[in-house]
Amino acid sequence: MAKQLGVAVIGTGFGQQVHIPAFHEHPRTRVVAVYNRNIEVARQVAAKHNIPHAFDDIEAICSCPEVDIVSIATPPFLRYEIAKTALRYDKHLFLEKPVNLNAYETRELYHLANRQGKAAVVDFEFRFVPHWQLLRQYLEMGYVGDIRLVKVDWLVPSRANPQRPWDWYSIKEKGGGVLGAIGSHAFDYIYWLFGEIATISAYLGNAIKKRPDPLANNQYKPVTADDICLITLELKSGTPVQVNLSSVTYQGRGHWLEMYGDKGTLVLGSSNLKDYIHGFKLFASQNGQPLTEIPLPLSLAFPKTYEDGRIAPVIRVIDQLVSNIDHGQSSPPTLREGVYSQLLMDLTHQSHHQKARLKVPPLEDFLAGRE
Repeated sequence: MAKQLGVAVIGTGFGQQVHIPAFHEHPRTRVVAVYNRNIEVARQVAAKHNIPHAFDDIEAICSCPEVDIVSIATPPFLRYEIAKTALRYDKHLFLEKPVNLNAYETRELYHLANRQGKAAVVDFEFRFVPHWQLLRQYLEMGYVGDIRLVKVDWLVPSRANPQRPWDWYSIKEKGGGVLGAIGSHAFDYIYWLFGEIATISAYLGNAIKKRPDPLANNQYKPVTADDICLITLELKSGTPVQVNLSSVTYQGRGHWLEMYGDKGTLVLGSSNLKDYIHGFKLFASQNGQPLTEIPLPLSLAFPKTYEDGRIAPVIRVIDQLVSNIDHGQSSPPTLREGVYSQLLMDLTHQSHHQKARLKVPPLEDFLAGRE
């Protein structure tokens, strides 16, 4: 019988909403420990989810002998040191995105994990969403032919209300902003579907410049993180990719990916503004015919869905981690993909500040330090 893998979940926001239920649902994993910097909160979460151990100390939870996997769901500015500690204690990693604050940190973790032979996957869950997998199949069969244009619109209202409280997400230096929250996903699926990127040009906007802080009598504090990103990419093939991201668009159109080629068109999208996994549909057209919805094959469908749409694809990412552990493999999405997404985010910031179009180094060159 295959070994049951013990999991420590560090972070009780997204960690409690998604990581804990997903690890509970996977047949090979069991959450055995949870961390919060406030031990009472950690104990409450542990009691609620029937988790044996609660910690307020990173060294202690990472060194727990019952733990095989450390799942990191803290804000981005904390993830680098936690991941290094977990690797020092010989644990496998399940990492939220963005993995770190810059690609150099992520590259270091990539090499550390490889040297120690530890599996480390990044939660790029769109690779595991059924309609996205169907889209990849259509692209691989050459449905659209030579791609002329790729367009991403991800326009949601999650932070459109200026009264939404100030927190770490408001601070650029802590990894806040829409680029890290959803741009990290977009960069990964662009790479997954279309390959590496040659150049990047970007604009980062900050529409809401202050928010009330509930921990300071609702006094307004400055927001330094981006809430609008307009990015133009050129694939190595020469194909242009336009990416429009916003978290402050009331009645935004949701999340749509459009591909236009010399043979046909594919449009994947969801107008669901409350759940970023539920609601996707794929539409296709060839020879100038109207777009027609493509039914999802049962072979791609989730065996079970959840009220929170994020749980089902995260279970599939966990399944990839378990498979990598079992077979000593490094099938994506690993820290390698995490490095590339983070590199593209770094270059987005640089392009905005320099008001310039920048070259993107090949991933293998960056991993080898030849950038």
